[in-house]
Amino acid sequence: MTHYAMVIDLTTCVGCNACMAACSLENQTPVWADHWRTYVHDREVGDTTGVQRRFIPRLCNHCDNPPCMSVCPSGATHKTPEGVVLVEPSLCMGCGACAMACPYDARYPATAKDIQKGKEYYGRLHRNSPSMDKCSFCYHRLQKGGEPACVQTCVGYARIFGDLDQPDSPVTALVRSGKARPLMAHLGTRPNVYYIPEK
Repeated sequence: MTHYAMVIDLTTCVGCNACMAACSLENQTPVWADHWRTYVHDREVGDTTGVQRRFIPRLCNHCDNPPCMSVCPSGATHKTPEGVVLVEPSLCMGCGACAMACPYDARYPATAKDIQKGKEYYGRLHRNSPSMDKCSFCYHRLQKGGEPACVQTCVGYARIFGDLDQPDSPVTALVRSGKARPLMAHLGTRPNVYYIPEK
């Protein structure tokens, strides 16, 4: 089997936001409404003795136990055999239950106005109906042997993508070593996005 996962190395993320730009172009996200499938949080930490900037990329965690899927009344939220959590727009009622259930704040609505604006902004739009939206790990690219747009464009090589069922995958090695850990693992969602913390 295939079990897709991503590792984000916080020690090499430079906060350039290339991942956000690549994702928005690839997936035609409603950036005018400040909605992103992936977002890089920029924080200042420290005190008067020294202040540093820290960058924390966030996205859907493609959980093994996704609460967004269990609350979806229409079956629009579903999981592929490879563990990628997707939304089928034609089935989505737009009720927002998935957004309320997601502990990672990874869901947002793509409205009819967003579709109209998207046609002006992106030109030809591949979204036809309003629905809740989220990161898909660029599943359409994975099916063609590619990798997510955010991974391909990361200048700091902070995003590493692979198959946890492949023993020789760098993702598998990082997760098995304990160097990469999931965010908020205590919630029981069993996320498939892992982080290498800053030293």
